[in-house]
Amino acid sequence: MNLEAKLSKKISTFLQETHQIEVESFEFQLTRKEFEGDITLVVFPLLKHIKTNPVQLGEQIGEYLSKSSDEVSKFNVVKGFLNLSLTERYFSGLIQTISKDKDFGFKKVTNESQKVMVEYSSPNTNKPLHLGHVRNNLLGFSVAEIQKAAGKQVYKTQIINDRGIHICKSMVAWQKFGDGETPKTSGVKGDHLVGKYYVEFDKAYKAEIKELIEKGKTEEEAKKTAPIFVEAQDMLKKWEAGDPEVVELWKTMNQWVYDGFEITYDNLGVDFDKNYYESETYLLGKDHIKAGIESGVFFKKEDGSVWIDLSDEGLDEKIVLRSDGTAVYMTQDIGTAIQRVADYDIDEMVFTVGNEQDYHFKVLFLILKKLGFEWADHLYHLSYGMVDLPSGKMKSREGNVVDADDLIEEMTSTAKTISQELGKLEGYDEKERNELYTMIGLGALKYYILKVDPKKRILFDPEESVDFQGNTGPFIQYTYARIQSILRKANKDIKTLNLSNYQFDIKEKALIKILNQFPDIIQQAAEQYSPALVANYVYDLVKEFNSFYQNVSILGADESQQIEFRVELARLVAEVIKKSFKVLGIDVPQRM
Repeated sequence: MNLEAKLSKKISTFLQETHQIEVESFEFQLTRKEFEGDITLVVFPLLKHIKTNPVQLGEQIGEYLSKSSDEVSKFNVVKGFLNLSLTERYFSGLIQTISKDKDFGFKKVTNESQKVMVEYSSPNTNKPLHLGHVRNNLLGFSVAEIQKAAGKQVYKTQIINDRGIHICKSMVAWQKFGDGETPKTSGVKGDHLVGKYYVEFDKAYKAEIKELIEKGKTEEEAKKTAPIFVEAQDMLKKWEAGDPEVVELWKTMNQWVYDGFEITYDNLGVDFDKNYYESETYLLGKDHIKAGIESGVFFKKEDGSVWIDLSDEGLDEKIVLRSDGTAVYMTQDIGTAIQRVADYDIDEMVFTVGNEQDYHFKVLFLILKKLGFEWADHLYHLSYGMVDLPSGKMKSREGNVVDADDLIEEMTSTAKTISQELGKLEGYDEKERNELYTMIGLGALKYYILKVDPKKRILFDPEESVDFQGNTGPFIQYTYARIQSILRKANKDIKTLNLSNYQFDIKEKALIKILNQFPDIIQQAAEQYSPALVANYVYDLVKEFNSFYQNVSILGADESQQIEFRVELARLVAEVIKKSFKVLGIDVPQRM
């Protein structure tokens, strides 16, 4: 039973005995730093049960707890807040428990654990991953890792948009302008090569449109009849008809892209358990539409198209099948969701998709619910805002979108420049330096993006993110490395903590209290699908450790008992930093 549960039980007993009332829950919070105490009971909510003065009631409860509870040593009341000071015995027991628990903060995954699928990335195969995909991947991967840490069985997945006119445009342009070049012959990463021909298609298309307009066609006519666009449409029809040559080229160029994506994913440190491909799923859902028509969920219009009317839910009508019987994205998403539940028997599904698709997911979840799928109540759209860069900060390789590989390269370069200016890496050989530049650069990128609430738009400044001071990844990595240095100097393997009669310093207590929050933070982050909660928690922990480090001597303490305890406390802080960064997908260095 945790502290709040123990105190709640005691307070409940007191209120029953003295006021003959039953209260189900109590509101606790950490005591504010300007007041004496460790944990605070908010008295105000109790006034709806007891008509009395809040200060007087606080005094009564505080008096009772200090006499009857092993955890409370003294108290003070400030207006309607009862500040409780905890006993040395409580702190001793708490830190012993944390020290012995190798999995502290993380719950074990068992066969009975809830199953959750997290979808993220889901790119098109006509171009490289870009800055928007970076936020998507980092969010999705971190949410999956947090769910796992919270004790759930997790499946990471993506649906790759590998069919349609977009890939046919790259294929046509490659046939016209490629002269047979491949990633191997050109030395260009596969997704960049295919992206290059998507850009080439666009250039040629615009030139043809201009020429047709000059010959007297309207812009609309020119767009539809431009020869290169007609070729792309014809190629799509051939692909859909299973033309062997087109299918073979499609497979070849898509494989170039997949190989390129894998390099980017590896560099970003994200992975997947299952890939779904649109070419294999785009017909899924049609049977469910048919069943939905029969049950009255959907209706047909005169032209044969199939719709759903969601006006009673504050939305509008939504098409689910075109008049020619072909599927729309909604049809595919309905079928894919149902297929995933069939594949993995999952209890919950999280879709990591930008906020421009908010309406789409409201409709999707409603449709699945109306089709009678109970699990539709456990679908979540992890909606996120765009990422902007200060203008002129980075150049793009293709078109005008910053791609992920350029961003990773830029982050490593920025980390190198700033580290060299600060002289942080003395004594490292070249290989170690380069590994650390990458670790710092990626840590800076990931932390800067993940510390922000997913729903908020981000202005990402590479240089600001690699600051070794403030709420940044490198600042936290540097603190972790500092602790590792302390542990190496201490050279102690502490099997059992001896805390008999130990008098805790106020800075030690502050660190223990914040360490103790870690399991709750993981659970809250899982429930809210928010890596930002973990990121900002670990920053608070690091700030508290640095205050402890500056005010309390660790290796130079007066007594061996103090040295051993403070070394162990530092080790536990480092472990929680490492675990926090693990679920954020960030590595920590042994030295910096």
